[in-house]
Amino acid sequence: MTQMQNTKRLHVHISVADLNKSIRYYTALFGVDPSRKKEGYVQWRLDDPSVNFAISRSGDGKSAIGHLGIEVNEGAALETLNARLLTADDKPVQEANTTCCYARSDKYWSRDPDNIVWELFHTHADVECLTTWHL
Repeated sequence: MTQMQNTKRLHVHISVADLNKSIRYYTALFGVDPSRKKEGYVQWRLDDPSVNFAISRSGDGKSAIGHLGIEVNEGAALETLNARLLTADDKPVQEANTTCCYARSDKYWSRDPDNIVWELFHTHADVECLTTWHL
């Protein structure tokens, strides 16, 4: 995993119809090879722009934004984000020590007023299991 210089990093997860074409496209766009490449899942952890960008094979053959998120590098920052959402009358769903997208993390899931899913998370370690996100 790339060491984060910032406290927060934007996270974007897109479901894609053709994983290989998308890998070629995003590798060209970002100018670097993926940071993580697993069966059905690929991730770029970029410093410029500061983003954790992931794609995964769509189950129905259609492409769509899976979810957006904010990755933090410490638990206190995660709790601060959760507290902010509570002031917006949101009720984030907490997942502690969960496994998803080849990582073990603490996270909160939320939906914005337009029903877009947001994942707020702090990753502790890489793991060898995909396990899909859910909200």
